[in-house]
Formats: sequence, structure tokens, C-alpha cells
Amino acid sequence: MPANVIMPALELAQETGKVLRWLKKPGDAVRKGEPIVEIETDKVTVEVEAPAAGVLREVTAHEGDVVPVGQTIAQIFSASEVGATVTAPASAASTGAVPAAPMASAIDAAAPSSVKASPLARKVAEQHGVDVARVKTASGRVERADVLAYVEQQKATAAARLAPASPKARRLAAERGVDLHIVRGSGPGGAVLAGDVPAERAAAERVAASAVGVGNVWRIMAERMTQSWTTAPHFYLVREVNVSRLATWRERVAQRTGARVTYTDLIVRIVAAAVAQHPRVNVSWKERSIAQHTDVNIGLAVAIEDGLVVPVLHRADTLTLAEIATRREDLVSRAQAGKLRPADIQGGTFTISNLGMYGVDAFNAIVNPPQAAILAVGRITDRVVAVNGQPAVQPSMVLTLSCDHRAIDGARAAQFLGALADLVEEPLALLM
Repeated sequence: MPANVIMPALELAQETGKVLRWLKKPGDAVRKGEPIVEIETDKVTVEVEAPAAGVLREVTAHEGDVVPVGQTIAQIFSASEVGATVTAPASAASTGAVPAAPMASAIDAAAPSSVKASPLARKVAEQHGVDVARVKTASGRVERADVLAYVEQQKATAAARLAPASPKARRLAAERGVDLHIVRGSGPGGAVLAGDVPAERAAAERVAASAVGVGNVWRIMAERMTQSWTTAPHFYLVREVNVSRLATWRERVAQRTGARVTYTDLIVRIVAAAVAQHPRVNVSWKERSIAQHTDVNIGLAVAIEDGLVVPVLHRADTLTLAEIATRREDLVSRAQAGKLRPADIQGGTFTISNLGMYGVDAFNAIVNPPQAAILAVGRITDRVVAVNGQPAVQPSMVLTLSCDHRAIDGARAAQFLGALADLVEEPLALLM
């Protein structure tokens, strides 16, 4: 059987993905693991790799198409299967019927008799990942056109979910031929209300043309942050820490390993250790309950041209500083080049956002759903503090912990931040 290339689900809240560019053309030979298509998700542009070696065929999603998660967008046939998919002799075409491949005929023969469908309809349904039993027809027999109409209906339904709107607004938009994606909503969370729908399509396009355009990554980032801000009850804990020992730690690691270690790498290592010590911050709020994560996967917020992405250092508590530095440098460089892979942004359980390099003293970050906490890191600067009753100048840094109160309470958050501050001020106890 051919291997299906599907639209991947990279995050829990993701419903669709957009095909940006095919790196391989139909008929091209591909190797397993070789990038074949670029897609744009809710967070980042990623390359989808070939799930098997063979020949790329049956490409059903074109560049610019928005496809529901899990839908088949292409297939990869082995060398033996390619020969089995050639069309029937031309004599069949002279009758006006479109010949079906032997594979489709076999599927039709094996299918239960309760579902009546032409061989070509079954073939098209298989290409699109559609169950023919779900396709309803007046005649009771499913044809190719019925399957394609069903696929378009599913695409429209998925696209509609990206544009929140009231039922009346959807009805008016359909009657007037207005694309809801270009209408600014005045309802909660930007939802389009009936009064927002213009009387004609041209009016909506003129309004959209006057607005500043944003990319899909930025738009969905805005939607996710709005959802987090309006649904998760945030609270914040702030702690100023002495970072004198961080410089010493950094120098020792550089001498021992020769690795180019940054302060961000030190913070990642310390945060991972603190999270491992306090697993109750390594959680998510899901379906009115607290979901506990077993792995400590630290996300690192990275600014790119089109918005913000959060590549993940998986099982960061098990990595040495040198390993963290190498992986962090690779992830950041590929994020800025738009070359992150799906696995690079999956599975994050705790996020760090560092704006110290921009001269920011302190800030409150928004929790990155479905996680329950994020650490905001300010710059390192000299401050006058009291030491044994006398003023002294010491390098300091402000850490701000943002938490979702549904999953983490104040006491547990304070205990975690205290342990984190202790490790920042005495980091040499950590294994390097």
C-alpha cells in the first residue's frame, strides 16, 4: 500500500495547516526522511518529511490550500506500486468513462455492499482520506463528483473555524458572497457579528485593503495569546536574584568543554533542574483537570520576522550545558531561517522568554497554552544592594513567573521560584 503524506498536527489547538510550497513534484523519486513540502501551522513554517521512500504521486493539496489536520495531501508509491497505477487501455476512454486503477477496483470489490460507490469515487476518497460512507447522495450511489463536493465542504468548514462568527453573520456572509476572513469582528475575541458583515463583497475587500496585512503565523499567534489572556487567570511572582556566580559557572564550563555557552543556556539548565524538582509546575489545564507531564521539555521563545515561535529543548533536565548550547544554537538558527521541523516545536511543557538582550529590566509574559507557566527573564545589570548592612554593587537580574491559576496555585509557584532563585545564586552544585 502507498504511504500517505498527511497534514500533521503539531499542537493540541491546531485544526488546519496551509501548504506553502512543494519541494518535490509529482513523479519525483523521494527518500524516506527527505523534506517534500513546506507547510505553515499556527506557530511556524515547517518542512514535512517523506514517510517512506518511493515516488511522489496523487498530490491533492496545492500551494496556498488550507487543509484540515490529518487529511492526506499526497501519497508515496513504491517502485512496484507505480506500475500498478497506470490507467487502463484507451478503448475504455472512448466510451466516455474514466478508467479506474486496479488498486481502486480491488478496494471497490472488497468494500461492504452497504456502501454503493464507483471505483473512481473510492479512489478519490482514499486520496483525500475520506470515508465514502460519510458522503450522502440523492441517488444512493457515490460518484467522483460527490466525493469532491464533500471534500470542498469539509475545507470550507475547517476554514470557517478559523474565522469566529455568529450564525447570523455566517448566513449573511454566504448570501452576500463575503469572505469572513477579511472582515473585522467587533464581538468577543474578534468574532464577526451580523452588523460587521458589509452589504457587498467589494466593500469588505476595500476595508481589508486599508488594514495592515499580517502573515498567518502572526495572526494565529495573536489569536492564541488572546485566548490565553482571556481564558487563563494569570498571576505573577517577581524575584530579583544575584547572578555573580553565573559568570563563574559560565567560565568553568567554557574551560572544561570549549563550548560557547550563553547566559540563556545557563538559565535553560537551571530552569530545567528546578522544574524537575517541582513537577507541579510541569502541568497543563485540560478538560477541567490537571494533566501532569513526565518529561521536562523547555520551550525557548524566539522572535522571527513573521511573529514568535517556540522551539523546544526536549528532556532538558537530562542535557549537559554543552548539549544545551549546541541544540539551542541549532534551533534558533533554523527558526530564524524558517527551517524548523515538526518535532522541533512539539511537546513543550514550560517556556522561557528572555528579553534581557534588548535592555528590558522586567516584564510580564503571557502563558503559552496549553502550558501552565512561563518565565520572563530581564537583563543583567549592576544594582546597589545591602550586604551585611553596607551598600554594595552586585550584578542582578529580575525573574517574573507567569502562571495559570487553574493549574498552579500561589504557594507552589512561590516554592518553585524560590528553588529557581537558589540555583541561580548557587549554580555550581549542578552537574555540568
